[in-house]
Amino acid sequence: MVGRYGFWNNKRYSLEKMTLRELIGAYFQYYAINVYLGFGLLNTYYALKYMSYNFYDVIAVSVAIVTYPLAWYLLHRYILHSKFLFKNKWTAKIWKRVHFDHHQDPHDLSVLFGALSSTLPTIFLLTAPVGWWLDGLGGAAAAFASGLFTTCFYEFAHCIQHLSYKPKNKMLDLMKKRHMEHHFHDESGNFGITNFFWDHVFKTYYLKSERPKKSPTVHNLGYTQKVAETYPWVAELSGGLGPDNPSGRKAT
Repeated sequence: MVGRYGFWNNKRYSLEKMTLRELIGAYFQYYAINVYLGFGLLNTYYALKYMSYNFYDVIAVSVAIVTYPLAWYLLHRYILHSKFLFKNKWTAKIWKRVHFDHHQDPHDLSVLFGALSSTLPTIFLLTAPVGWWLDGLGGAAAAFASGLFTTCFYEFAHCIQHLSYKPKNKMLDLMKKRHMEHHFHDESGNFGITNFFWDHVFKTYYLKSERPKKSPTVHNLGYTQKVAETYPWVAELSGGLGPDNPSGRKAT
């Protein structure tokens, strides 16, 4: 559920029609970003108060930042693009919110951000235990804060990739092209967002020219009308299923 103030007061935003300035305003008023920043600052305070100011703290922060692309790759590929979540009544709602809706309409800003109920515990579990092992409470707080701030960067980069504009920076332009191919051509590759290193490692990196045939499930992630007859929960939550690409949009 989106926040109920400012840009997010019962409004729906399409990144196809937004300017960069409007996106920045919406981004900093989104409730999940506010929570990440707030918890990040709070944990920074506890990190500065309790950490030992030694090399282990540097390792804790570095591990949180460096492992983030790998953690996202594994979650994106093996959890969000798996089929077991929509096959279970209790996880269907989560899957619908965190990924199905985003692939159905990749430009809908309200479902682009990760769901706070799933992101916060994940960030904590991926960062805080390592920090605690290295330097107790101070290390855990430092690692958690690093994970939260890295998430803020990732979310903004993700927004930029869906915004209707062509980046002047070659690296940003390359990132956008690969991510748009994931959304509009073939969802079985290019799982990275800000980093495609692990796509290269696990052989899932591709160029559109290398896969001339478009995936028939790029917008529904395999959750078709036929599948919905056996596993109806996502369809029920969606008020029925529309065409595979309800927005009719093409990759940019």
